[in-house]
Amino acid sequence: MPKSTPSPAPKAKKAAAKTASKPTHEQIAHRAYEIYLERGCTPGDSMQDWLRAELELSAPAKKSRAKSKKVITFAA
Repeated sequence: MPKSTPSPAPKAKKAAAKTASKPTHEQIAHRAYEIYLERGCTPGDSMQDWLRAELELSAPAKKSRAKSKKVITFAA
């Protein structure tokens, strides 16, 4: 009889879900740099850029409510 692997404990699943949505240091740094570029490379508050990037990346993705339109073309 094959051995089955035990399912992870509920707490382990929740912890894995939290870490999956947490952006990495590199992702935050990249987004903060993009924010700096969007500002026109003008001096600003790098901490604010970092916090904004972290917030944007850790926020759940919003679902688009717009319906996609299918375009059908016919050859003559």
